[in-house]
Amino acid sequence: MVMVACFLVCLATVPLTGGRVSALADFKPGKVWALWVALAIQAVVIFVPGGPSALYPAGHVVSYGFAFLFLWANRDLSGLWLITLGAAMNTLATVVNGGVMPATRSALEMAGVGTGGSGFLNSTIVGNPKLIFLGDVFAVPASFPLNNVFSPGDVCIVVGGAMVLYGICGSRLSGRTKSVALKPLKPLS
Repeated sequence: MVMVACFLVCLATVPLTGGRVSALADFKPGKVWALWVALAIQAVVIFVPGGPSALYPAGHVVSYGFAFLFLWANRDLSGLWLITLGAAMNTLATVVNGGVMPATRSALEMAGVGTGGSGFLNSTIVGNPKLIFLGDVFAVPASFPLNNVFSPGDVCIVVGGAMVLYGICGSRLSGRTKSVALKPLKPLS
């Protein structure tokens, strides 16, 4: 939810930076279905309890594959490289830790996020974590709305998303003077 809130703030600032939110209506990204599949898998893994325990970590990793397909199809967008870097960081941390994003105890405590309970936790304390510096090591404190933990990869995704949004909408922050009309990409062979 923190990432969604960040994107909404960026969207709200588009007119303040000389951009046009209406330019999003003309934007036609490639392979949108892959993004929807990735998000659907993530939603099931995170919000639907009681599935087979081995299936959830595998689904978590597979969802990144669909996300990368979407990113590849839209690779010409300015700023997408930073989203891809962030997604790669998150994927690497998740894969080397058995399908779970490792989190530090201090970040979880600061955010007031528990590690107990039943079911799959997509972000939690992992015994002998690998690449913990890529994990959920930052926190929005429990005293703030939308308290949660987040990773360096998440930061890259949010900043890259802002770059893409501002570029599409023609914001002064993108270095462009008008909104971008993208031509369709050639299909992958």
